[in-house]
Amino acid sequence: MAEISDYAFLGDCQGAALVSSDGSVDWWCPPRFDAPSVFARLLGSAGGHWTIRPRGEYTTSRRYLDGTMVMQTEFHTQDGVLRLTDALSLGVGERGHGIGLTSPHVLLRRVEAVVGTAQVTVEVAARPEYGLVSPTVADATTGIEISGGADRLTLTGDRDLTIDGSLVTGEFTLAEGDSAVFALHHRRAADPPTVPLDGRAALRDTIAAWQSWDRIHQGYQGPYREQVRRSALVLQALTYQPTGAVIAAATTSLPEEVGGEANWDYRFGWLRDGAFTLKALWVAACPDEAHRFFDWMAESVGSVDAEDHVPIMFGAAGERDLTEHTLEHLEGYRDSRPVRIGNDAWRQKQLDVIGEVLECAWVLREQLTDLSPAAAGLLRSLADRAVDTWQEPDAGIWEGREGQRHYLTSKVMCWLALDRAVKLAQLLDAEAKVPQWSEAMTQVRAAILTEGWSTSSKAFTGAFGSDHLDAGVLVMPILGFLPADDERVLATVDAIERDLVQAGLVQRWTRAGDEGAFIICSYWLVQALALAGRIDQARRVFDTVTARANDLGLLAEEIDRREGSLIGNFPQALSHIGLINAAWTIGQVEAAATRS
Repeated sequence: MAEISDYAFLGDCQGAALVSSDGSVDWWCPPRFDAPSVFARLLGSAGGHWTIRPRGEYTTSRRYLDGTMVMQTEFHTQDGVLRLTDALSLGVGERGHGIGLTSPHVLLRRVEAVVGTAQVTVEVAARPEYGLVSPTVADATTGIEISGGADRLTLTGDRDLTIDGSLVTGEFTLAEGDSAVFALHHRRAADPPTVPLDGRAALRDTIAAWQSWDRIHQGYQGPYREQVRRSALVLQALTYQPTGAVIAAATTSLPEEVGGEANWDYRFGWLRDGAFTLKALWVAACPDEAHRFFDWMAESVGSVDAEDHVPIMFGAAGERDLTEHTLEHLEGYRDSRPVRIGNDAWRQKQLDVIGEVLECAWVLREQLTDLSPAAAGLLRSLADRAVDTWQEPDAGIWEGREGQRHYLTSKVMCWLALDRAVKLAQLLDAEAKVPQWSEAMTQVRAAILTEGWSTSSKAFTGAFGSDHLDAGVLVMPILGFLPADDERVLATVDAIERDLVQAGLVQRWTRAGDEGAFIICSYWLVQALALAGRIDQARRVFDTVTARANDLGLLAEEIDRREGSLIGNFPQALSHIGLINAAWTIGQVEAAATRS
């Protein structure tokens, strides 16, 4: 099983695939991110794969084609150079903001001899439904038909392949300048029969489609421009285009600790990450993507029931019930069990989501002049919810399952909700509520400043009455709760650097054991340092964590502090969101310093 960092990410704005540097597709979940997999060797030997590589020994190099999520891998052998180009097909003729709306759910693979000759080997081991199904395979007029469970696959190509039970295999030789193209079409059993597309034309069109999107999203001109540009492409590829939802990660159950049990399904959209996501889209993409994400959040939440908590997450199309279960037949990445599908965090009460949604409205305030009565009503009800619930305990932003506490970040986000509601009162037609919201905001702030400060730790800590540090409190200056140069904020940053930082990488909290360093926390530290005027230090931390990306610029959820390797679900939207926002903050502070 390859290392997590060895994988490239392919996306069609509806689903995701991962391909290793040795040409093996070990993860693909069509037709959408949270669908059952067709290939899942990433999580167990029974999961299935599709390999294309040269025979014999080789070394590899790889890159994304500029401005795309189309992958090129070059295999260097003693006889020459073989190039493999991989992509998930976008819809025919799609361009700009429309890419991904009609993606046909086709995995495209072109292999060509660039120098010399190459003997190519192909093996397709489709194993639908996370490897539970060993399919039937048969020749048909449309191609090779692979059927099992609810999945139907059609494999087409311009080289002959052999059916061997439930496998499809082949070997052929390419002379310099020759190429072969394969396309694996996915549909559900109830869908109309596949009409195979022209793989060569589809690949050309997909490259043009991605580059058309990239060309109209060149507005960011700050520092680390190429890293921000790549992260913006990753976020677009993680967007479920039919709804505008941004998916937290392309995978499930890649472990927070190798061999541990903290293995979660992240193939959903989180309101918890909403404000940071929307700001990153606004910075690196454009208001179109940010506005669609806000609309998806507001429509998914619906009305707020006074008897229930505000949902923290949804399926890609807005589904609320994400009930979790375990796949016992898969051994997990590097024997990290259990492998989970679904995520029971959807049942949790997290007060921070109230602030996330209202902060999104604040960021987009200039685009929300035509706010619908329903959306305005939702935002008013969320502010009222903050008034009614800010004194309650909750599960916190890290979704702990050990019980509810009075987490400091949750209180800060309740304060944020009320602060933004007051500022948006005219837009929300809620001027009459301002005194009530303002009074509650004052109460929340006073509680945070008194009960959230630990005299023994000399820092704001993770929960009221606790002395344990939590890197989540770094959002306090980022969200404007206190100035970054406030002595209490500076003392908290110093305490976090002393106790939670190792080699420039930030753990989430005190006593985290062998848990990896959370990448978003390192980028929050960058922002806090930059806002405090410590630009050189901010850049050093930024450079340290960004250097841990893989060779393609992709980031997972965490970094193993012992091995320095990427761990956790991959690629992780929140990590790339953190990169974008940290780079932007550095740029804004440096620009302000230049003007002064």
